[in-house]
Amino acid sequence: MGAILDRALALAEESFIAASGPGGQNVNKVATAVKLRVNIYRLELEPRIFARLKELAGSRLNSKGEIVIDARRFRTQEANRADARERLAEMIEASLKEPKKRAKTRVNRLGKVKRLKAKKEHGQKKASRGRVDW
Repeated sequence: MGAILDRALALAEESFIAASGPGGQNVNKVATAVKLRVNIYRLELEPRIFARLKELAGSRLNSKGEIVIDARRFRTQEANRADARERLAEMIEASLKEPKKRAKTRVNRLGKVKRLKAKKEHGQKKASRGRVDW
């Protein structure tokens, strides 16, 4: 995992932009928000990991194949930069985890009988409902 993350961080392009929201003149004067871009095609991931990363990126993946992470949570460039890198690391780490295969469950004979009996009782209850004659 470390090699892929190191490669992603080496290929990442950062740009600093003026953040929106509260902060007064500091927001207007200082470009504290970070826009982190990583081209996932250049990471040369194996197909399964690549597909999971694409799915996890969702709307953060643009048509050029770049994951764009916008970090503007904090008031300083350094904190936002660390936040963006951390979010990228979490995304890559999650894509490396192989999802567990779902094991099919089987109902035994007694379970089937019980379920069918409950269905029959429910059907009879509904069938007994109807128009009331006064």
